[in-house]
Amino acid sequence: MTIKGLFPLILTILLSNSTGLVAANPPKNLVSPTKPKAASTHKPVTQPLQPKWKLFTAPDGRFTILMPGVPIRNTQAQKTHMGVINLQLFVAQPAKQEVAYLVVYNDFPYSYGQMANPQDILNQARDLALKTTKSNLISQGNIRSSNGHPGKEIEYINSAGKITKARMYFAQGRLYQVMAVSSKKQHKTLAKTIAGYLNSFQVVLKTGNI
Repeated sequence: MTIKGLFPLILTILLSNSTGLVAANPPKNLVSPTKPKAASTHKPVTQPLQPKWKLFTAPDGRFTILMPGVPIRNTQAQKTHMGVINLQLFVAQPAKQEVAYLVVYNDFPYSYGQMANPQDILNQARDLALKTTKSNLISQGNIRSSNGHPGKEIEYINSAGKITKARMYFAQGRLYQVMAVSSKKQHKTLAKTIAGYLNSFQVVLKTGNI
């Protein structure tokens, strides 16, 4: 049994949401030109406020993560050979920044979750992410969640220059994908923020399940 039919559906949702989200907003001319030495009645122009990062807890309580505001949720049911799979997507984008922060997860049927090899699932997720987004892999490595579940960290860039840094975990029959998609221009300046975002993700184990 494979899960190849599922990942393109996840990635299609991610692409349809993140493509517009990470597009740069055109700058606005906030200061009107004035004559030299003329008294100005305009209020001083202030810099855009930095996003307020808050701890977000999933509606079902199964994960927590720091988000720049309340993320937008998108739920979509997809038919697969395993049955109906519900995809849950949470996305947030700070104003005036060329970055989108996403968490997407899906639960597998119980029988499949019992039989599946976690590394196979993670490797398929990596390969299909690269193929579907037509991206080149920059780096990868095996990781584990704070409570010991297997994971993988990857970073890749597509032809448009969008860089995605993602961490994926397989825990209790659920695949989590935690991503930050940024422009190449802002990737370096946002590196510490993205790292903090990814580090803040915590899987909350559901008692009574494996």
